[in-house]
Amino acid sequence: MNKSMLLAALLSFACGEAVASTSTQAPEFAGIDHWFNSPPLRMSALRGKVVLIDFWAYSCINCIRAMPHVEHLYETYKDQGLVVVGVHAPEFDFERDPANVQAAIARAGVTYPVAMDSGLSTWNAWHNQFWPAEYLVDRDGKLIGHHYGEGGYDKMENAIRLLLGLDMQAPENTANQFKPGPGDTPELHLGSAGQQGFGNAESGGEGTRRFSVPAALAMHKFALGGSWEITRQYARTVGTEVELQLRFKAARLYMVASADSTTALEVTVDGNPQPAVEVQGSRLYTLFDSHDDREHVLHLRIPRAGLRVYSFTFG
Repeated sequence: MNKSMLLAALLSFACGEAVASTSTQAPEFAGIDHWFNSPPLRMSALRGKVVLIDFWAYSCINCIRAMPHVEHLYETYKDQGLVVVGVHAPEFDFERDPANVQAAIARAGVTYPVAMDSGLSTWNAWHNQFWPAEYLVDRDGKLIGHHYGEGGYDKMENAIRLLLGLDMQAPENTANQFKPGPGDTPELHLGSAGQQGFGNAESGGEGTRRFSVPAALAMHKFALGGSWEITRQYARTVGTEVELQLRFKAARLYMVASADSTTALEVTVDGNPQPAVEVQGSRLYTLFDSHDDREHVLHLRIPRAGLRVYSFTFG
């Protein structure tokens, strides 16, 4: 086996993903409307460097949990020939606002270059389908391997080390890495496009109507109470004294939301009050944080109109 074949085999193992027998040229960045932490970059100008492309969205909990790993790779290997580029590819409209993305970069302490791919042109050029997704490119600009989702951090790091000509290192302790429990609730979207988990008797289609919370709510379902407007991307409170219930299985619960003005939510889980949550700005909010991975019931009381709820995610 020649050196290139050996490297491809090692990288295939290290990335945990199948690698094509003939590596393909990495696509160029396309349709980037803003760059942060860097002047504009081009893949063709990065020949001679090992490049890690990380697709993310700032309201994605999986991306948020993976970002310290990406920052670690950048800080550890940036002086040894690695270039890291975070490609911010929005899931929701508010993630197309440069000010929101810049604030998210600051909150996360990201120092590597970030490209805003608001029209998903680069996402499409790379044929990507996931948040987060990492793509590894060698010094010749060839796409070597990829990894989707959280985890596999030591494998990706060893793949980078191989491309940089460094020795592989022992696997890290993965005890603290997130792993979903069996039967945990999947991500739920409230907007009509891709709506999942809608538990009301009333229609979940677009429009404004009054909802009644059912007497019994099935697992992995949410229900609205009071007056709400449903759009393609979110459900928005129209009246005052509005409520939302959710029956879920997970140890942690997050909500992607925004509000016209600061909105204080009354949060209870299994009848127990949780720390107050103030929705201020468009981002991910933590509603429940525990080590108790079992069935729970969330009850949200919302005192005013203008709260937009996009999705619930779990951890």
